[in-house]
Parts: sequence; structure tokens; C-alpha cells
Amino acid sequence: MTAEIISIGDELLLRQVINSNQAYIGEQLHSIGVTVDTMTTIGDDLPKILNTFEQALSMHDVVIITGGLGPTHDDITRSAVCEFFGTDLVEDPDALANIKRIFASRRMDILEINRQQALIPRGCTPIQNAHGTAPGYWFERGEKYFAVLPGVPYEMTGMMESFVIPRLMQENQGKVIAHRTLRTTGIAESLLAHRIGSPDQLFEGLSDLSLAYLPSPLGVRLRITARAATRGDADEKLNTIEQKLRAIAEKYIYGVGDEELEQVVGTMLVDRGLRISVAESCTGGLLADRITNTSGSSRYFERGLVTYSNESKIYELGVPQSLIAQHGAVSREVAEAMAFGVRTKANTDIGLSTTGIAGPTGGTTEKPVGLLWIGYSDAEETLALRFDFGTDRRRFKERGAQAALELLRRRLLKIA
Repeated sequence: MTAEIISIGDELLLRQVINSNQAYIGEQLHSIGVTVDTMTTIGDDLPKILNTFEQALSMHDVVIITGGLGPTHDDITRSAVCEFFGTDLVEDPDALANIKRIFASRRMDILEINRQQALIPRGCTPIQNAHGTAPGYWFERGEKYFAVLPGVPYEMTGMMESFVIPRLMQENQGKVIAHRTLRTTGIAESLLAHRIGSPDQLFEGLSDLSLAYLPSPLGVRLRITARAATRGDADEKLNTIEQKLRAIAEKYIYGVGDEELEQVVGTMLVDRGLRISVAESCTGGLLADRITNTSGSSRYFERGLVTYSNESKIYELGVPQSLIAQHGAVSREVAEAMAFGVRTKANTDIGLSTTGIAGPTGGTTEKPVGLLWIGYSDAEETLALRFDFGTDRRRFKERGAQAALELLRRRLLKIA
């Protein structure tokens, strides 16, 4: 099966709303063996919507539409669907009951404009909305499938999971596409690809496999895709390739799927019964923010200090003024003193620090913009590593926080 995803709404074209629906729907369809080869975004223009519907249904087995099912005058998707399928609207009692339930829970009166959302195109199968007032529509034309869903992401997600995906799985039995993503950091895409080598060699003895490199400023995701008759067969292929990739690039792989680096190091700290504190200069609190993004981080995170000025480094962390005078605030020596100082002041097992030149001004020949020192201190060692992260200020801070977490992970695992 092939599919097209159509997103409707002027707000999407004007970038007033970021379209996250397409990525989610595409991922879900791929997971059950439906290949998405087209994604379209159009405004609230009836002739264009009708023309897009016609082209999509003529070229694809599955068409998924999101957006334009709200109660206001600019929500015209329902009217477009009726015109496209040559039908009218009828009231769906289940949809009306759902609207009444939602308004009763909010202690609000139902307006006529809200009641009208219970009207659905005659001849469709309604897709009930557990999280909102607008039902979705499901049409079948021969062996083609046409789903219309709200644009609100959590409403759309519920409908995809409860209705659309199970329905399509019934029609597409025996074809499974499974994905697994390994998350890496600390190595460039080109170097990682060089290490892994040829896909033919990696997939030797196996078929219907592919590997994609998905780079970002914080690392490279390795997405393995396996096609098989059953989910079990696909998982077996994924396990085999994951083992091969780990044998090649184990020290760079920190997680699987949606695991974030701060979650991984948080689990490691809990398992080891360790507590940590951080002292930040150039990252401005972003490292502490990352660490505390994880629920339960109070079990291992004691405190975070933003010691931006030289005076704060001296007063808060006990960094010797002579050290700053001799080596400068952005130096190995000061990074080490910051990590040691925050560890001893907070009485934690580990101290982390960052000091650098975020730019775009302030660099010199010896210390250019993008220079970052990350310090690490525990009871056995105190050290600092140098990084160069470019001239984009925000990206510098993000990469700096990521590198600090990765340094922590490697010290905990005792790997270089």
C-alpha cells in the first residue's frame, strides 16, 4: 500500500503552527507496512482542497487528511469532503453524546455551533474522538481508504491509534515494517559511516533491511528498518543488525528509540547511588535544565550554579583569583577548579563544569569563539576536556550541555 498525508490549514503555510502531524502519521503508517510517498500541505481553499483530494485518491491506496474540522467558519474540510463524495451531513448520535459529555464535564452550555460538530458526512464510518468534540470520518472506495482527522495533535493521535492503524492492519496483513533507532553522540556522521562501512557487508545474509543516518547538532541517530512477514521476524532482523552496530560503535551509542542522554545518565547515577552538582558559565544553566528534565532527578541532582562572572567563580566555587589571572576564565585549569569547587561545596560525588566563549564576539586567536572546556571531578580524579563548537551561540550551548552529559556517561562507564 502507498499513502499520501494531506494537512489543511492556512496557519501551517504561515508557520504559525508547526506541522508535527505528518511525521507522526508517516511513522505510524510505515510501522504497519504502508509506504508514505507524498506529504501535502494546503491552505483553506476549497477548489485546491478538492483538487488535492482527487489527485491523492487516484494515485494512492490510503489518504489521511488532518485539519479543518473545527466549529468556526474557516474550518471547511467537512464541506469539502461532502462535496468530494457527493453527500450531505447527518447527525451522529454517538458524536453528539460525546460533545454533551465533554461540555458537562466542563460545566459549560452547548452552543449550536458546537452541536453542529456532531454532523458527519452521510455514508462514512465515524471515528469517535475521545479527546475532543470533532469526530473523524472513514471512507472506503473499493480497495482505497480515506480518513479525515482533526488537526489537534493529541486528538489525531488518539484516532490513529484506536481506529485508523488497527483498520489498516486488517487490510494489510502479512506485511510488516519495523524500525529501531540507536542514538549516538560524540562522533560526526561521516566518521560514523566510515566505521560502519558498506551496508552490503552489514546486511550480509539478510534481506529487506536498510540503514539511515539522521544527523543533528547533538548526535547521529541510526535508524534500522526491517521488512518481514511477521513482527517477530522483523524484530529478529533488527536484533541482529543492532548487535553488529554495537560491536562497531558501542562507545558512541547511548540509547535506543526516544531515550535522551539525560535519562540514561540519570539511571546510571541512581544505579550507582551517586549524586552530582554542576557549575556553569557559558551554558547558562542549560546543563542543569537538561539534567532536571528527567522525573526523579532529585534523587541524584543536588544543585546547579551559574557562575558567569569571574567574581562568582571565585566567591561561589573557590576558584583562585590567581588561576584566572594566569590562565583566563576559559581554560583547562579553571574548568577543573570549577568542577572540583562545586563538588566540594555541594558535598556531592561528582562535579561538572562548563566555561567557554559562546560568541559571536569575545574570541581571540588563542581562544576563538566556540571554544569550550568541560570539567569533571570525583573523589579519584579531576580533569577537563576541550571542545570547539562553532559560532552559533544557541547551538554552542546545546552542544556544550550534550558534551558535558556525554563526558559524565563515559566517566561512569570508565571508557575513553
